[in-house]
Amino acid sequence: MDEILVRYLHFIGIMTLAATLVAEHLLLAPSLAPAQLRRLARIDAIYGLAALLVLGAGLTLWLGVGKPAVFYSHNWVFHLKLTLFVLLALLSIYPTRFFLKHRNSEAEVAVPKAIVMVVRTELLLLLVIPLLAATMAKGVGLAQ
Repeated sequence: MDEILVRYLHFIGIMTLAATLVAEHLLLAPSLAPAQLRRLARIDAIYGLAALLVLGAGLTLWLGVGKPAVFYSHNWVFHLKLTLFVLLALLSIYPTRFFLKHRNSEAEVAVPKAIVMVVRTELLLLLVIPLLAATMAKGVGLAQ
């Protein structure tokens, strides 16, 4: 039962990551009013909490419940998936800092095009990571 709960939390976290990234992408514009910036900052905070949930549940699945840790530790697909997740987290720093810096702004703020590109890159990574998870679950990448 513990494994099912942890897997469920992992899936909920992944779905929340996807939902918040899509929301950020849809709400981004060349310039943002103060209310829009505050909304994006709140959505980004939910994104951060979801990332922590995914990380915590993922580490629990790797090291605690479910398959033996060696199933993951000796799988290059798992390491690629983990690397992409870390890259996703590192990429998210730039938009987060921008939203936090401007969330209390009283005037419209121009949004750098790089913010949009980073969010799009995050969406692309989030599209690939579950594919890697599905292939890994089928045993692809296991050391023979």
